[in-house]
Parts: sequence; structure tokens; C-alpha cells
Amino acid sequence: MSENERRNELGDLKIANEVVGIIAGLAATEVPGVAGMSGGIAGGIAEMLGHRNLSKGVKVDVGAHECVVDLFVIIEYGYSIPEVARQIQENVKRAIEVMTGLDVMEVNLHVLGVHFPQDKKGEEEQAPAARGK
Repeated sequence: MSENERRNELGDLKIANEVVGIIAGLAATEVPGVAGMSGGIAGGIAEMLGHRNLSKGVKVDVGAHECVVDLFVIIEYGYSIPEVARQIQENVKRAIEVMTGLDVMEVNLHVLGVHFPQDKKGEEEQAPAARGK
């Protein structure tokens, strides 16, 4: 496990890559229009991950004082992908810099899919039957 290490007058500070990944994942999922993070493509299918795996769908390269972040996301249908991407990049950069003191050099976004709302056809079919009773 690679760790970011810094020394000050009181001692060493070590921030694990996984910590930066969790911060990035949480900051990304806070943005409206993000359906979830993707753990990658296995057999051509992107697996959406919930809040339990916030570092999944995030690749972090941490140096001595800087980092580069790659995020793999699923966007909600109906949102502007460029606008959501810009908001994700800003939110992730701000969160990492504030919480860790690292300079974020890049936040690269990989949109792996679009999430469509659930079909409400099943609910519509049940409604007429309920009215007839």
C-alpha cells in the first residue's frame, strides 16, 4: 500500500491512497446527477456500487504533495453530462485539498453509463384494478 508521507515538527503524517479514494468517491456521489460509482467493466457490464464501497470506481495516484484522481461514474438520465462532470471535478478537488492538504493536479472523469429511471408500468397496471374494487 502506497501512502502519502509528510513530516512536520510534531512528527509524520501518512495518508493512505484508500483514504483519498474514499474522500473522492463521497465527494463525487454528493453531486446531483450522479447515479453511482462504477467498479469497472466485467464482461461488458458496469457494476454500480453503493455507499458501502466509496473507494470503488476511484483510482488515486498520490505523490509527496499532490495527487491525480480517476473516477468511473454512472450519470442519471436527463442531466447534462458536461455540467455534472464539471461539478464532480470541482467538488472532488475541493474535498481532497481541504481534508488532506494535497494539491489535486487532475480529476479525470470516465462516464461508463447512463442510469434510466425505473419503469412505472407495473404500478400503472395495478392502479385500475384497485379502482374497480
